[in-house]
Amino acid sequence: MRILLIAGLWLDGSAWDEVVPALESHGHRPVPLTLPGQGDGASGATLEDQLAAVLAAVDAEADRPLVVGHSAACTLAWLAADRRPEKVAGVALVGGFPSADGEQYAAFFDRKDGVMAFPGWGPFEGPDIADLDEETLRRVAQGAIPVPEGVAEGVVRLSDQRRFEVPVTLVCPEFSPAEARQVVDAGDVAELAAARHVDYVDIDSGHWPMFSKPADLARLLAATAADAG
Repeated sequence: MRILLIAGLWLDGSAWDEVVPALESHGHRPVPLTLPGQGDGASGATLEDQLAAVLAAVDAEADRPLVVGHSAACTLAWLAADRRPEKVAGVALVGGFPSADGEQYAAFFDRKDGVMAFPGWGPFEGPDIADLDEETLRRVAQGAIPVPEGVAEGVVRLSDQRRFEVPVTLVCPEFSPAEARQVVDAGDVAELAAARHVDYVDIDSGHWPMFSKPADLARLLAATAADAG
């Protein structure tokens, strides 16, 4: 199956470099996406520009792909299910939850000069980065790409109720499946509470398993793709 890979904030398609060959070894065809304003050299990109790039990748497939979103990009993956419910075989959400209609996409940190720069590792101290070594922390921070404010401040728009029929797998890194279920059952993630098919799978990692546990992440995504297929 074709698997579209969307990394989170400050990352481009190279974030999946170690996951791609592992997915290929499982017989799948991964496609890491580099989004407008996050690695393509463009400036002034908006959330709609990034969504358009994801939808173009979905539309380019003859068969229905699995769409994988990491962290904030879980919302982009879910938006793809909303815009193309008949063309998406399933959605895998890694370490994040989809925003609801009307919410901002990812305005989590200060914006300056039109971008939301990587804030350093301070805000992520603890379980998020506990399994990343110093070299990985240095490399990721040095390569971090400022996110255009038009992306971070973009307003999420969801409208097609058929999105709730698209199968969802929530990959739980720094939190457990039980903790994720508790958040959803409490009504804090309305989109997943309304989804018809949600599976919760655990991965023993921090927030960035594509760097710390690429083989394990690939195995889980391969199994998700096999089920969706």
